Amino acid sequence: MKLVIVESPTKAKTITKFLGAKYVVKSSYGHIRDLPTKKMGIDIEKDFEPEYEIPSKNIDRVAELKKLAKKADGVILATDEDREGEAISWHLVAALGLKIEETERIAFHEITEKAVKAALENPRKIDYNLVDAQQARRVLDRLVGYELSPFLWKKIRRGLSAGRVQSVALRLIVEKEREILAFKPEEYWAIGAQLKAGKAEFEAKLSKENGTAIGKLGVKNKKQADAIVKFLEKAVYQISAITKKEVQKNPLAPYTTSTLQQDSNNKLGYSSKQTMMLAQQLYEGINIGKEGSVGLITYMRTDSMNLSMESMLSAQKMIVKKFGKDYALESPRFFKTKSKGAQEAHEAIRPTFPEKDPESLKEFLDPKQYKVYKLIWQRMLACQMAPAVMNSVSVDISATQKDAKDFYALRANGSTIKFDGYLKVYGDKVPVSENLLPEMQEKDILALVKILSEQKFTQPPARFSEATLIKAMEELGIGRPSTYAPTISTIIDRKYVAKDENKRLFPEEIGLTVCDLLVEHFADIVDYKFTATMEENLDEIAEGKKEWVPVIRDFYGPFHKNLEKKTKEIKKEDLQEKLDRQCPDCGGDLIMKFGRFGKFIACANYPSCKFTEKTDSEKKVDEQHAGEVCEICGAPMLVKRGRFGTFLGCSNYPECKGIKRIENKTGIQCPKCQLGEIVERKSKKGRAFYGCNTYPKCDFALWNKPTGEKCPKCQSLLVFAAKGKTKCSDKECGFEK
Repeated sequence: MKLVIVESPTKAKTITKFLGAKYVVKSSYGHIRDLPTKKMGIDIEKDFEPEYEIPSKNIDRVAELKKLAKKADGVILATDEDREGEAISWHLVAALGLKIEETERIAFHEITEKAVKAALENPRKIDYNLVDAQQARRVLDRLVGYELSPFLWKKIRRGLSAGRVQSVALRLIVEKEREILAFKPEEYWAIGAQLKAGKAEFEAKLSKENGTAIGKLGVKNKKQADAIVKFLEKAVYQISAITKKEVQKNPLAPYTTSTLQQDSNNKLGYSSKQTMMLAQQLYEGINIGKEGSVGLITYMRTDSMNLSMESMLSAQKMIVKKFGKDYALESPRFFKTKSKGAQEAHEAIRPTFPEKDPESLKEFLDPKQYKVYKLIWQRMLACQMAPAVMNSVSVDISATQKDAKDFYALRANGSTIKFDGYLKVYGDKVPVSENLLPEMQEKDILALVKILSEQKFTQPPARFSEATLIKAMEELGIGRPSTYAPTISTIIDRKYVAKDENKRLFPEEIGLTVCDLLVEHFADIVDYKFTATMEENLDEIAEGKKEWVPVIRDFYGPFHKNLEKKTKEIKKEDLQEKLDRQCPDCGGDLIMKFGRFGKFIACANYPSCKFTEKTDSEKKVDEQHAGEVCEICGAPMLVKRGRFGTFLGCSNYPECKGIKRIENKTGIQCPKCQLGEIVERKSKKGRAFYGCNTYPKCDFALWNKPTGEKCPKCQSLLVFAAKGKTKCSDKECGFEK
């Protein structure tokens, strides 16, 4: 009997099915050793030697694995083929007391019978370069976290923490928010005409004035717009040129970790953390009936765009079977990543069996698993399908008046799909045409239906969504496939950033303060280029081109020296906002301080003077709820703050523990019970949603804020969506404007 050890019980269950009675497959449940939780656990004097320990929760598991290893004829380590997986295998060797020369290491990109058995036939040894790269990242992040966090405690408030990559992500969000705040909108006018050719009407946009192109901001004010409109109202419209061309549109590459997270966020609204959790489930194995537990996708942490030849040929067969020969390629299409440190030996994320379409698996997957699998399956098949062929038409129209010196030009663009190609896999969501234009000939005279003139203002840049933040991090070389999701999750969990009603990220006040401190005094930690260079160093360690200790030493020396200097130089008072008021108790200066639940006003002479006062925003909330009484004892209610935000608490506390939720009302009647009002609420994880205030009597709830209007198609409530749009709250309806 041979013992096979993997990281997760689901993966163990799937692999057991392939191997038979000669193998026992067990799970380590992730890392079984780690750095200690109550101290740094790194000996800086001994070349940053880590002090690993087995957490108490893992002691029984280690004992069980040790016992099985002694009885086994051999031990095979089958953890994931990346730095984290390699490190888990290395820790297992140490914790179980295995002989490295007698221990086999296998790895595979997909959990299928063929892949697992092929790996068993080609075992290898542990790759210490990958182990060193993982250990270097772990040590680096521990040094930054354990040395910089106490500094933040002393200078801002207790409980704060700082991370290396997280701090850079926070800086991106903060700088974007300040860019938005500094934005000054510019007025411009969009002018066009609704024209008629025969019986068909179409729209054309103003493109030129006296032969010179008019840009988006070319018409700057009403006076200028009115002059153009006046001219166009009396103009003669004639087609000056028609340009037709056939355009091929090629599919996108198969998914990498980054692009999967971006698409899942944009199309499904899933967070990067949620996407990776669902992808992990699909990778490790789903019970699909008679076949039992099967891994449905390849490994989901990758930056490679490669596909195996076998999978591409399998996809071709599926394409021919499902869509016909016209949609298949004569030979496979290959993609190459632009990412500097991409692991080209790995594969992109793809279905392990392209012949298993989403519909055939729907009964075995929960709705979210199904949607993520469908994204991956469609993207992989699309990338091996024929290009879409578009018929593109541009119509240039002259607008002239007899004997007038001025003349204008308008342009109408339209396109039709001649051959849908790879778009076929996406079904009904792909429009057959965009602004379909009627048949026209050059020199045709067109009739004016009406002039279109609209005042507009330039819009500030949009806040980052998780998708656009991941894209920015990837472009800057910050982080790697395994770090995007935990990085974003961490800064949200720390309350440094939050999400608005459109799921866009914005910095909280404490996030702004932490970011400003780090930018001013620890520039390297939050410098984009510096962080990207460190990622490249970690990649070179993984490739065996650099030793990990010198990389850490080169970073730690200047970092620690600067930290000691700043600890002495910076006083907490220097970071506190001073108010132009004196304390009513002792006459000292009043300052703005950060507490566990946000800002408050306090005396600078604390602890000798313990005077505190609420901020103006809190006082406004107090005024809004003045006069409310406790439903239990009748005493006045007070606005209080807790870990989940503000609430009303009885003034007789602790004798009376009456509390009441503060409702952010929308003024919209609940469509389900017709009695309650829709109010903003918070989930257990702190995410805002909108529900009936009679809950639990009525359980009506929405994730997006309702507009108060009803859908013209189904009469459900309309809700605010991304990019300034509104959509129907009923997903089956699909209405959007």
